[in-house]
Amino acid sequence: MVAIRLNRQGSKDRPFYKIVVVDSRSRRDGDFIEQVGTYNPMAEGENYTLNLESVEKWIANGAQPSETVASIIKKVRAAKA
Repeated sequence: MVAIRLNRQGSKDRPFYKIVVVDSRSRRDGDFIEQVGTYNPMAEGENYTLNLESVEKWIANGAQPSETVASIIKKVRAAKA
């Protein structure tokens, strides 16, 4: 199964995440199929970027987003409307 989840980057106490499409069996920070966005919880205001077209394509093909990624997708869809 394919998942859309966060891939941790950054240093200790300074997290930064890539939003990636991965095989669900792979490690959290292992190889990924495609990077579709970023999430920076340390930033103020809008702290994410997302390629919504690519995410929609992957979801249509059966990819399952994690809870955090699903909430980011929801925010992006609301901002586009």
